[in-house]
Amino acid sequence: MAEDKPSSLADRITMPAVTPAAEGTPSSTRWADEVASPTGPVAPKESESSLEAAQMDGQVEPLNGSGLQDGQYEVEVKLSDIQGDENSPLFSVNSFEQLGINEQILKGLYAMNFRKPSKIQEKALPILLRDPPQNMIAQSQSGTGKTAAFVITILSRIDYSNPRQPQALVIAPSRELARQIEGVIRSIGQFVEGLTIQAAVPGAVERGAKVQAMVVVGTPGTVMDLIKRRQFDASQMKVLCLDEADNMLDQQGLGDQCARVKGMLPGVQQTLLFSATFPDAVVRYAEQFSPNANQIKLKRDELTVKGISQMYMDCTGDEGKYNFLSQLYGAMTVGSSIIFVKRRTTADEIANRLTNDGHRVVAVHGAFDGTERDRILEEFRVGKIKVLITTNVLARGIDVQSVNMVINYDVPMMGRNDDQPDAETYLHRIGRTGRFGRVGVSISFVFDRKSFQALSKIGEYYGIDLVRLPTDDWDETENIIKQITKSSRAGTNLKA
Repeated sequence: MAEDKPSSLADRITMPAVTPAAEGTPSSTRWADEVASPTGPVAPKESESSLEAAQMDGQVEPLNGSGLQDGQYEVEVKLSDIQGDENSPLFSVNSFEQLGINEQILKGLYAMNFRKPSKIQEKALPILLRDPPQNMIAQSQSGTGKTAAFVITILSRIDYSNPRQPQALVIAPSRELARQIEGVIRSIGQFVEGLTIQAAVPGAVERGAKVQAMVVVGTPGTVMDLIKRRQFDASQMKVLCLDEADNMLDQQGLGDQCARVKGMLPGVQQTLLFSATFPDAVVRYAEQFSPNANQIKLKRDELTVKGISQMYMDCTGDEGKYNFLSQLYGAMTVGSSIIFVKRRTTADEIANRLTNDGHRVVAVHGAFDGTERDRILEEFRVGKIKVLITTNVLARGIDVQSVNMVINYDVPMMGRNDDQPDAETYLHRIGRTGRFGRVGVSISFVFDRKSFQALSKIGEYYGIDLVRLPTDDWDETENIIKQITKSSRAGTNLKA
C-alpha cells in the first residue's frame, strides 16, 4: 500500500498469546452432573477441565440451536432501584438451581451441558425472572449466553394449560436467525411437557392457517402481516423479545415494523431487547421501546471476541483480493469459513470464479428463496458445505460451531456513500467464529487508503492490535495461520 499509511496498525507480525486451559473438573455433587439424557449431547468426561466443559456448552447442532461461550467478561449493570440492592437474594446467582425454575427446563439445560450460568446470565436471569415482570435491555458479545437467557425467561413465563394460545413472541431480523432461535427453544425446552413452538417467517404459515403455539419466533414483516390477517391472536401475549435489537430498531423499515407489532400486543408484560452491540443513538430509542428497563452491558474493552486472532492482508486492487482469497482456500477448509462481501453480485461472482478454479464454495444472500437459504445453511451446519460466501444477511447471530475463519473480503462500511467504517457490523461478522472460546481467525482485506483507514479506525475503536499477514511469503502466511488454528485456544488482539 501507499507509504502514508497510518501508524496505528502493526507493521510487524506478532503472534497472539495462547491461554492455557483452566485446571480442575466440574463438581460431581450437583444435580447438573447427575442428570443424563439419551437425547441430549454427550456430556464431557470427568477428566476434562472445567473450561473445556464450558466450551462445549450449548452444542445443539442437530436442533439448529445456538451455543454458549465460556465468557469471562466484566458486566456493567444499570438496575432499577429495587433490584440494585446487592443484599437482595436475587441480586446475582452462580447456579441454575438458585433461580427456582421448572425442573424440566433445568433438565434441558443440563442435557445440553449448560453447567452453570454465564457472566451475563448470572446478572440477567434473577432480574428477568422476577415478579412482577421487568423490561430489560441487554448487550453482550455473541456466544455469551444471551439467547439462553431470554429463552429460559420465556419458558418460565408461559401458561402451559393452553398450548394453542400464543403467549411469547421473539422477533429476529432474518429467517436464518429466527430458525436458529427456534432450535434453541426446542433444545432447552425438550423435556417441557406441553410446549408448542411455531415459526413465523416467510413461507412458514399458509395463508388462512392459524398460528397456534405458545412461543412464536419470526421476522417483523411476517409477524405483522399474520396479526393483521387475524391468523395470529396476540391478545394473550406476555413476553416480547427482540434479538439483534440494535439492528431491528435502527434499520430502515424494520424499526417501523417492530413498533407496529408492539402496538398490536396491548397486554404484553415484559419487553426484552438483546444484542451484541447497542450504539448510543439506538439505546435512546430502545429505552422508549422498552420503558423503565434494567440495562446490562459489557464494558467497551470486552466487546471484541477474545478468542479471535484478528489480522489483515494488504492487497493490490480487487484482483489482488481475489488471488489471496483463492490461495487461502486450503486454510479455509480446515474447519468451516465465511467470506463476507458488500454486494450480492460480488458474492455470486466470487463463488463462480472459485468454483471454476476448482474450489467448492457456495454463495447465499437475500436474493435467494427462503427455502433454499434454509437448505444451504443447514448443509453448512452439518459440514456438507465448508466455505460460504455471503453478505451481511448472515453477519448477525448465526452460530455454527465449526467456523474457525471469517474473511472480510470487503471491510464493512456505512453512511450514504459508504464513507464511514462500520465497527458494529465488523464485530458481528467476526463473532461468527471463535465460538465457545475456541480458536478463531478473522482476516480483513485492504487494498487502498480508504479501506486501510477504515480498518484502522475499527481497530482503534475496539482497542485491537491488528496483525499484518505477509503477502510476499505465502509459506510464512500459511504457517502463521496454521499455528493459530492448531493451538488449543486462540489468543487476543486486545491492547493491554
